[in-house]
Amino acid sequence: MKTQKMFKNFCIVIAFWVSLNWILVHEVHAQQTKPNIIVILCDDLGIGDVSSFNPQGKIQTPNIDALANGGMKFTDAHSSSSVCTPTRYALLTGRYNWRTRLQKGVQGGMSPPLIAADRITIAGMLKEHGYWTACAGKWHLGLEWQLKPNTKGFQDGIEAGAAGWNVDFSKPFLNGPTTRGFDAYFGISASLDMVPYTFLRDDRVVDMPTVDKDFPMMLGRETGKTRRGPAAEKFEANQVLDAITNQSIQWIDERSAASKQGQPFFIYIPFASPHTPIVPTAAWQNKSGINHYADFVMETDAAVGRIMDKLKSEGLLENTLVLFTSDNGCSDQADFKTLQAAGHDASAGYRGFKSKTYEGGHRVPLIAHWPATVPSGTTCHALVGLQDIYATCASIVGHELKINEAEDSFSFATLLKSPGSDAVRPSLVHHSLQGRFAFRSGNWKIIYWHDGGGFGDKSTANDWKEPLTIDQLQLFDMKLDPSEKQNVIQENVEVAKRLTAELKQLIETGSSRPNSTGKNDVRVHWFEPALREKVEGRAGEQ
Repeated sequence: MKTQKMFKNFCIVIAFWVSLNWILVHEVHAQQTKPNIIVILCDDLGIGDVSSFNPQGKIQTPNIDALANGGMKFTDAHSSSSVCTPTRYALLTGRYNWRTRLQKGVQGGMSPPLIAADRITIAGMLKEHGYWTACAGKWHLGLEWQLKPNTKGFQDGIEAGAAGWNVDFSKPFLNGPTTRGFDAYFGISASLDMVPYTFLRDDRVVDMPTVDKDFPMMLGRETGKTRRGPAAEKFEANQVLDAITNQSIQWIDERSAASKQGQPFFIYIPFASPHTPIVPTAAWQNKSGINHYADFVMETDAAVGRIMDKLKSEGLLENTLVLFTSDNGCSDQADFKTLQAAGHDASAGYRGFKSKTYEGGHRVPLIAHWPATVPSGTTCHALVGLQDIYATCASIVGHELKINEAEDSFSFATLLKSPGSDAVRPSLVHHSLQGRFAFRSGNWKIIYWHDGGGFGDKSTANDWKEPLTIDQLQLFDMKLDPSEKQNVIQENVEVAKRLTAELKQLIETGSSRPNSTGKNDVRVHWFEPALREKVEGRAGEQ
């Protein structure tokens, strides 16, 4: 009897410890259900520069390809604009860039803040749900620099480099990333060809600018240099990619333990590459056998691999959502002639390149890698915009969007589990360097100008004075003609009218997401076209 009683008590103790262990394991699992989130945004990387999106391409990107093979590729993903600043605004706010005061062009390194102080960003939203947030890389959304006495401040636009000396660099800048939802920041103020040439940490410069500097737009090219202006003496453009990558890895290392205990992290990594100055380090020069742009793409790919290796070594890979993409298409600064001679098309058969409303300007590679949720080796053909990353992350963490939050963001969270599900985004607005609009609805895309509205296109000096006429518009059937070779607007005027009515309502209502409301910050520079017969003597261009 005594032996039986002892055995019974032993069984009770074992059952208790098994139950307790199950509870503890369950609690730890529950703590880790919110994924870490990393968004990697390349700068001027064309969709055709990633070999998994362009098998005929001549640039090898094995680390980005591994992301795609282990996750999901989106083949119809688009940046909000075909240039830098506007896309970054849309990604972080979930709102179309052209609803702001920046109606065309980009900001410079000295431009004032574009994101309003009272507007919540994706980082701020995730902080509400227990995330530690950080940004490592190119900000390019304006900073409020403190000025020397009796000097002139800055406006939007790319200012002359010499004007940077109006800044008192010994003082912190205001209204930067750490006031827009980020706990920590390290990077550069704008594009790597814009002053000041120095690293920033949180709200201060790391090293005081004391000299004037500029850099070659492409290593080895005799003509073309970046804007000359204030720089830290030891700052070199070819240090930047490595510095951004190292900081990202350091943060992953520092936040690893906390993330396993229930405090996930969000790290936004806007690389400054392969944008100009195109300056691969010595270890990567001539690796591609094509030109230094291709070398720089390969070095950027290696940086992605280093970040993924760190996630793996920390045991964080399974429950970390990594979103990889680019802010717009490839720039003509990449030396298209040499790339094409090697058989490489940075736009993967799509028309145009950075700055334009044609697909090559804004159709970008987008990859979602999240082993715990996203089926590996899958492809999604649904229409998505980078501003949709905001609503997608909100869905993942259980955040209910306010009516005036992320007004133009549609969650693609359901597509991450089932890429064949019905698309949630019904339409998408495209925007060019010169402020020209295009609108995609279903298979139709209309461009409200006679060219791409970007670099090398005709002057727009007479903007916004008269309504456009039908001969100034372009209409493409994207299912039959994804390369946009055949303008079919003359045969489909009624389609153009319907699309224009959709776009007009979307612009004027201030929001596009259902159950949201918004207001444009300024009068949007777009006029309803006069959709009448073609005006004789004016040929619409292809």
